[in-house]
Amino acid sequence: MREAWKSIREELLRRSVEGEEFISISDDSMSRINSALSSMPKGEDSVPGEPLTGNKRIPPQDDVKEIEFASEINISLDSPSDAMRRKKVLINGNSDFKIAPIPSPTPFTLPDGDKISRWNALRDIVLGDPVCKEHLKPGKKVVFGVGNLDAKIFFCGEAPGADEEIQGEPFVGRAGQLLTKIISAMGIARGDVYIGNIMNWRPELPTSRGNRPPTEEEMAYCLPYLKAQIEIVNPQVVVALGMTAVNGLLGVDPSRRMGKVRGKWASFEGRDLMITYHPSFLLQYGSKTTKRLVWEDMMLVMERTGIPVSEKQRSFFL
Repeated sequence: MREAWKSIREELLRRSVEGEEFISISDDSMSRINSALSSMPKGEDSVPGEPLTGNKRIPPQDDVKEIEFASEINISLDSPSDAMRRKKVLINGNSDFKIAPIPSPTPFTLPDGDKISRWNALRDIVLGDPVCKEHLKPGKKVVFGVGNLDAKIFFCGEAPGADEEIQGEPFVGRAGQLLTKIISAMGIARGDVYIGNIMNWRPELPTSRGNRPPTEEEMAYCLPYLKAQIEIVNPQVVVALGMTAVNGLLGVDPSRRMGKVRGKWASFEGRDLMITYHPSFLLQYGSKTTKRLVWEDMMLVMERTGIPVSEKQRSFFL
């Protein structure tokens, strides 16, 4: 039975990656699946606890952090905005766990000067921001962007995780290691690009484990700091990693689906924006198909920024 569920899951993921939102299942097939579920011994597998019905919406697979958070509180996601609303209900409705209100962004002014002096000034502002510091766990750090201030490519992630809040640097955990490998496969080094996040702190949860996507208010507070980093670096291309990054940059759109927007050029602050999957998605759902899709996105970025693409690179994951 485990293998059967694995096959079903992989097929749903394949269709989700291709942008399909609904899948129709015949009454006969649903009856067979529900019969198998009802006869399965307890503890044999982890499977949905309610009977399946036809025309099931495929859960968004564009953000592993959202998926992990959903499984922890036993919900299924319909869209990023629904996930955010449900998350807010959980947090604000839990008398044992409350977070301080998120105010409007704090106005700030950067000094004139070269990139390094302006970046250092911005970093000091962010690391000393009282709102960012207020939401940190004891002993953890505010996370600020790192990289080449003359980079042509600016990778934008979502929110810090456990490793990032310890080191105070984005993408240093397993997803960060994979991002470094992707960058290396492009023929450049991690030090040749700039890497930042939508959020400057790790969003709080009632428990010490797991992650959750940030709320619209949290992203709105941090967005001016991200925009300032992009302005200083002045990259040719911004790469949005995952739907949370897309929502933070372009605003939340409940109708937006990663399978339909990834690999397409958009625009942010007058710069080319490429949308692709987050490395953490590849870690959990890294089929050859999804790896190839991300790699095709990276080749588009390479071509747009003048990085040569060899025949060997064009054949990766084929």
